[in-house]
Amino acid sequence: MLTKIKRVKFEPEYKNPKYTVYLECPKGNELFVAFDYTYTLKTYMPLEVEYNGVAKGAKLAWYTNEVENMTVDAFLAGIAQKINKKYNFKMETK
Repeated sequence: MLTKIKRVKFEPEYKNPKYTVYLECPKGNELFVAFDYTYTLKTYMPLEVEYNGVAKGAKLAWYTNEVENMTVDAFLAGIAQKINKKYNFKMETK
């Protein structure tokens, strides 16, 4: 993963754990991603994306494909894994 986590807000108390992350991208750009883990689909879903202050809705594939060379799910899972480890959060299996 080329991006570095700058700030995190983690909210495990929701039905689906919610992550809010500010990332530093290559070339000094900033990426903001709010996403959650959806138990029914067993995947991470972006809720809100901003790139250098420009709102992109919930679209993240353009970034993960062009810069990271991975899928959105793999990108978000990698970020969530680091956050879960930091906060000692274990994902419930339903």
